Amino acid sequence: MKPLLLALATAAALAQEPLSEREKELLARLEKLEARLAVLEAKAAGPVPPPPTRAAKPEEPQAVPPGTAVTVNLDGYFGYNFNRPYTAANALRAYDVSHNSLSVNQAGLIVERAPDLERGRRVGARLDLMFGQATETLQGSPANEPRPFVFRHIFQAYGTVVAPVGRGLTVDFGKWASSLGIEGNYTKDQWNYSRSYWFNFLPFYHMGFRATYPVTGKLNASYWLTNGANQTEDFNTFKSQAVALNLVPSRRFSANLQYFGGRERRAVNGRAPRGRSHIVDGYFTWHATDRWSFAAEADYAISRVDPTSAPQRVIGGAGYARYRFNPRFNVAGRFAYLRDSGGLFSGATQSLKDTTVTATFDLLDGFQMRWEVRRDGSDTAFFPTAGPERPKREQTAALLGLIWWFGGKRGAW
Repeated sequence: MKPLLLALATAAALAQEPLSEREKELLARLEKLEARLAVLEAKAAGPVPPPPTRAAKPEEPQAVPPGTAVTVNLDGYFGYNFNRPYTAANALRAYDVSHNSLSVNQAGLIVERAPDLERGRRVGARLDLMFGQATETLQGSPANEPRPFVFRHIFQAYGTVVAPVGRGLTVDFGKWASSLGIEGNYTKDQWNYSRSYWFNFLPFYHMGFRATYPVTGKLNASYWLTNGANQTEDFNTFKSQAVALNLVPSRRFSANLQYFGGRERRAVNGRAPRGRSHIVDGYFTWHATDRWSFAAEADYAISRVDPTSAPQRVIGGAGYARYRFNPRFNVAGRFAYLRDSGGLFSGATQSLKDTTVTATFDLLDGFQMRWEVRRDGSDTAFFPTAGPERPKREQTAALLGLIWWFGGKRGAW
């Protein structure tokens, strides 16, 4: 009908004459009919369907909960000892043990979900599984573990709760890496590939409770109650304790002071010796510039089998320096001294020194190569050579280390 109305209106306009009463009446009827027809057409068509929407995609299942970091590392090396020891091993080494052998030092898996107060998460946990040569050094000693094979591959396994006490009291329970000594387990975070005598002498891990409280924004205090040093299971029923202070006054400087004490002798026929062991440990790290960094450690340890027996003592320390030529290349040096009185560390009374130089190349993200030369010395003929009857006062070794890692954990492990 619209074309008809339009035609009538157009004709009238062209004629330039006013519409008659009859024409006006016809136009009015036609407009009413058009309106009624539009209503009938709308009813017949029914409601207008809404525009189609895309179906929501189902959420994909997540492999790990949000905030969980899964990390893998592989650490291997080839080392050569110029003494060519008949034992095929480097004396007094913690990790780079093998002579003239291609070795897997460590293969590890870390799973961690740390507490995050900003997201309202007060609980967390961490598990470090470890395989390879370093496992025997860290946690394979039958002298310390009643059942070494049960826990051998579990380097760390602990849960964490941040209690709403004051600034926040962090409590850990389980097995964790010891903070005694400046050097740690994972090679990628160390300045040198090999570890000093002090890493080898001081405890590797503890099992028990650990509580940490931020006294100020720059000072943390910790208390430990543990089965002992390197004891996942207690072997003498006595518990060891420790207190530790950690000071971080600026982003370039940090310092630690720690005391550890307890009865660390194994029970024999159900009776544990009553003598105690004490360790005082302190160290600091100073990033003097973006290129130069320095660190130092000092330690004192004393142990007795019984309260009246003669003591065994270990005293000394280590100094470190590192120069970063660019973000992917640095050279670090270490000098360590350890006086072993009574053979507490080495089994013989002697003064030990180690001088080490390490070049580190970060070739790619997650891949590192290290070249290292180390010379150990003693004031007695202690280090083995090709003949069992001809020990030397020194041993010199060189190595090539290769380290891979990938995963979600950032920073030092």
